[in-house]
Formats: sequence, C-alpha cells, structure tokens
Amino acid sequence: MHPDLLYQLSLTMVPNIGPVQAKILLQHCEAEEIFHAKKLFLEKIEGIGPVRADSIKKFDGFYRAEDEIKFIEKYRIKPLFLTDEAYPKRLLNCYDSPTLLYYRGDADLNAPKIIAIIGTRSHTDYAKQATEKIIKELAGLNVAVISGLAYGVDAIAHKAALKNNLPTVGVLAHGLDHIYPPEHTHLAKEMVKNNGGLLTEFRSNTKPDKHNFPTRNRIVAGMSDATLVIETGLKGGSMITAELANGYNKDVFALPGKITDAKSAGCNFLIKNNKAMLLTDAQEIIDVMGWEEKKNRKNEKKNQRELFIELTADEKIIVDILKEKASVPIDEINSKSGLSSSAVAGAILNLELQSVVLSLPGKLYRLA
Repeated sequence: MHPDLLYQLSLTMVPNIGPVQAKILLQHCEAEEIFHAKKLFLEKIEGIGPVRADSIKKFDGFYRAEDEIKFIEKYRIKPLFLTDEAYPKRLLNCYDSPTLLYYRGDADLNAPKIIAIIGTRSHTDYAKQATEKIIKELAGLNVAVISGLAYGVDAIAHKAALKNNLPTVGVLAHGLDHIYPPEHTHLAKEMVKNNGGLLTEFRSNTKPDKHNFPTRNRIVAGMSDATLVIETGLKGGSMITAELANGYNKDVFALPGKITDAKSAGCNFLIKNNKAMLLTDAQEIIDVMGWEEKKNRKNEKKNQRELFIELTADEKIIVDILKEKASVPIDEINSKSGLSSSAVAGAILNLELQSVVLSLPGKLYRLA
C-alpha cells in the first residue's frame, strides 16, 4: 500500500470536506501535509475558511482509516487517489471528481474508448434488443462499457459486454463488501473475472442508500467519453446521469421511442431539447466519436510524421507526454510540460493541423 494512503483515506472522512474542497486543498499540499498544516494556513486557502480548517485540525478518525486499509488489503482492493497514475483521468476534468476510489478488477479505467450505457430498471423488450444490438456492433472496437450494475438496462449492458468479450465496469452506490442488488452477485464476479471490474467511492459497510445513487451517477457520466440512454421515463437516475454528462461537456446519445410510451419519454425529451443525439445504430456513435479504425491511413500518417515533420521544442515536449499513454487530459499536459497554458494550446493547435495529435471528447488528446 502507498505510505500516504492513511492520510488520503482520512481526507475523505473529514466533516465538511467533500471532493471539491479536497481538490482545492491538494493544489496546495499533499494529503499528509494537510493534516499537519497550521490552522491559519488552511483558513487562508480560498474555499476552505475557518469552519473547514477547524474540521481538519479536530479530525480524530485515523483509526477508522486504518480499519479500512485492513479491509482493502484483505480483499486486494486497489485504492485510486486523485494523483495516482491509474485514477480515471477523464474524471479529473470534472469539478467534483471523487477524492479516492476503490477498485476491484483489471479493466483499464483509462481505456481509449469508454461508453456509459444506462436506462430504466423496468425495461421493455425493445430496450433489451437495442442494447444487445448496439454492444454487438461495438464489439470489434474494444470499447469499454460502463454502467451501474442495477436491474434492467444496466444488467443487460454488462451481460452483453461479457458476451461480446468487451471489458465492462460496474460503478456502485455502496462499498465493495457486498453487491446490490444481491441477485447480481454472480454477474459482478463474472465481470471481475473477465477483464472488467467494480468501482466505487464508498467505503466498506456503506449501504446503498437512496442519496448515494445520484452521487454514483456522476462517476458513470464523468469517466466515459459518451453516455447512451437506452430507455427512461422523464424522472430517474438515467435522466440525472444524462444531465451530469451534459454538464461535463460529454456526448450524450438517446434511443428514440414511441411518443405514447412513458418508458421512452425521457429519451424523447433529451432528443427534443438537444440534450442528446438521436441514435439508431452503433455506427452513429462510432462516427461522432471518431472510433473507426483506419489502419492504413494511420500508418501512412505515422510515416509522414517521421519523414517530414520537424517539431519545435514545445511540440516535442507535448509529443513525448502523449507517447506515455493512449490519451492524456489537457490538465495533465499543462502540469507535466512545464509550459504556460497558452504555449501548450498553441503547440497542440499546430500539432493538430499537422495531423500529429487528435483531440478527443472530454479535453483529452492522443497521438494520431
């Protein structure tokens, strides 16, 4: 375990310190330093103030963090802190990204292509057929499928992903010490076993209380490139997730339904109000997201880059950063490059014009 885990975990337990405040604090010091800092220093941090600073200084729950670490070690859970390399980078672009995540599984949470597929718990046959059809059409592109392991569309999406050998991750509204609903325990085990996973920001012994689900939904929306709403009424978790995805500037797709069908009313509303793109097949997602594999063209561009393009010093720095992984968020490029944000923006623009770099949804960039 990381030596800072005790303090990282404790930070999530401090009263009055949520993900937004934790992010502010971590811009000034490491997790351990937050607890050792003087109260006056903490008070002066914008967004913290005397009440929150007092909560930090009076925190005495380290023993609870130690108990959680024992649970993590016993069940080989992977804790993912905001600054960890394996933390879902797309979430970093969300203002309220979780401070710490708990993960079981092998799926790459920073895979090049991730889609959230969500919908009502009481689905129709139409929803089941559409979900299975779309996932089958995505199978050749190795797209990771994210959902909430709930009844209905969520479970259909996870099962269809497994059937088509796609990695699938369930984002939970409770701790990893149990599965809700319990009927999905076998499904959850199959997901972990087959290069998928289970992810949550909730500690062990956290029950799936009603207010946890909207909190969970922001992770589903935030860590995906796009959100697909299969079937939903005008109210419910799927509509909340779609709104969150829009707020994070993510692409949202919705499957249209009959105007007389209450279970499609939410999808039709999203499409009508330009909050989602109308979807009829997976190819539309592939086209909008730029997920089509064009190997010959890709190799041709690679050869052209190597033979003809001379990079400036700033451009070379950015290209070297992008070589490290499949895609990199703009915030990480800014921090790693050591360049000003305007210099980074100018260099990336030049690299895009030369077909060296591609812009992805969620302010992510990768080599073309």
